[in-house]
Amino acid sequence: MAVDALCSPLGPPACEKDAKALQFIEEMTRNADAVQENVLAEILCRNSQTEYLRLHNLGGATDRETFKSKIPMVTYEDLQPIIERIANGDRSPILSSHPISEFLTSSGTSAGERKLMPTIREELDRRQLLYSLLMPVMNLYMPGLDKGKGLYFLFVKSETKTPGGLLARPVLTSYYKSDHFKTRSFDPYNVYTSPNEAILCPDSFQSMYSQMLCGLYERQQVLRLGAIFASGLLRAIRFLQLNWRVLAHDIRTGTLNAKIFDSDIRRCMTQVLRSDPELADFIESECSKDNWERIITRIWPNTKYLEVIVTGAMAQYIPTLDYYSGGLPKVCTMYASSECYFGLNLNPMCKPSEVSYTIMPNMAYFEFLPHDPNSQSGATGDKLVDLVNVQVGKEYELVITTYAGLCRYRVGDILRVTGFHNSAPQFHFVRRKNVLLSIDSDKTDEAELQTAVDNASKLLNEFNTSVVEYTSYADTKTIPGHYVIYWELLVKDSANFPRDDVLEGCCLAMEESMNSVYRQGRVECNSIGALEIRVVKNGTFEELMDYAISRGASINQYKVPRCVNFTPIMELLDSRVVSSHFSQSLPHWTPERRR
Repeated sequence: MAVDALCSPLGPPACEKDAKALQFIEEMTRNADAVQENVLAEILCRNSQTEYLRLHNLGGATDRETFKSKIPMVTYEDLQPIIERIANGDRSPILSSHPISEFLTSSGTSAGERKLMPTIREELDRRQLLYSLLMPVMNLYMPGLDKGKGLYFLFVKSETKTPGGLLARPVLTSYYKSDHFKTRSFDPYNVYTSPNEAILCPDSFQSMYSQMLCGLYERQQVLRLGAIFASGLLRAIRFLQLNWRVLAHDIRTGTLNAKIFDSDIRRCMTQVLRSDPELADFIESECSKDNWERIITRIWPNTKYLEVIVTGAMAQYIPTLDYYSGGLPKVCTMYASSECYFGLNLNPMCKPSEVSYTIMPNMAYFEFLPHDPNSQSGATGDKLVDLVNVQVGKEYELVITTYAGLCRYRVGDILRVTGFHNSAPQFHFVRRKNVLLSIDSDKTDEAELQTAVDNASKLLNEFNTSVVEYTSYADTKTIPGHYVIYWELLVKDSANFPRDDVLEGCCLAMEESMNSVYRQGRVECNSIGALEIRVVKNGTFEELMDYAISRGASINQYKVPRCVNFTPIMELLDSRVVSSHFSQSLPHWTPERRR
């Protein structure tokens, strides 16, 4: 069939395969409500005999009205006892009639540990389906991507087993280790420079080194650079800054650095390695310069765009990405989480601030809780709005019902409706609910930060010193970024001021108090730098209050912000710093969950 005959309202497809994908998007979004109704009926029918649905007396009903009247809206903490039963080995149909195949570990945490999201084997097919729609959309906006390759820095993370023997690992690790990824068919529009062996190596240094080396060898073929998060791509640039000499040496000699000892990588790299003195000279010439502005387009001159998540907390990295890339377009292709993959960006070349994701109604059953941060009334299920009934301009919290058995589960993402594609709404990701600090995939809330400060301040007791006030911010000017905590201290004996090593110990004590995602970022992934405490002069936080009041804040309602990012406030705080201290050691972290 001619491609033109399958032309989509989204635009002219690049090939027949793309035409079918675009046609599928049109069909799903045109009939969003009917698709949603069918999805819910299918989920409820197949799971009708599960313990969870029987507990709520659904009685085999598959219609929306009965579902909404009987099934409550829940959080992870509500489901945690059930999830722990499954993790401990209960194989009865508790949430899903299909066997739970593994747990996907969320970047969100509960009691300091990653949340365990139960999943079933067929969910891989559903995730693969969404992935298959991304390039057909991208090809509408960026022709010629079949003429080159993508340099994507992709990594696996540690996995562990629950007491009942099920794997627990991040969703991307699960996908990269699946046959869907490892034995994927050749697609000229989606060719990576990185071999699977490099991506699947669990050692982050060896993985990054070999992926960077392959990307340098194929610098002329690279048409797009990417990582999952913006922070990940910047870590790759920092890695090049630190390792370009040894990388150039390997290229000059056609050998592989002895630090790369993974046997699978060494075997596959024999197909890549070659002596290329001219390329080595070029890399040494470019990377030895003090100015690294536009280094991405200097090293990879044919790069058309960067594919990274730059929405939500990742927006803080946009200026740095612009510096290194010369302002290349930053493309966000899809919206997903450990619980479920949600949708895709149908206008991928838009500005980061304008990114909106179209929810694909076949992925799960979606409901939306109107979000009012000033509301005093509790959230209840009767307030939930169906997918097609959300209103443009309003904000909602996402609530999902999945094939794996999550029912009316609050994801915690706050979304703003920006419009519709056919009858499917499009959402701008506003923020993760209750998150105070984030550098990479870590999410630290106010309660966790308060606990960390409380634990660290105990080290000051012997010096008769206490923390009077504190605030924080995520410093992304460094690579990797790191948490900065401003402390104002009350020192009752000036002759017994806490020593530098004590305050450094306070930094470490704070890090030890952080959740497992933060600690993994520090220890295994090197995606988060050492925590810093900046001690400020006495009276600094009073000045902060005066400044807020001068800008219209009520003196009766003023509370010290526990996180700041407004430039004048940052400048005020930094101008009052009397000393700065960093954690000198890594916090404790292992893949095993705390019992």
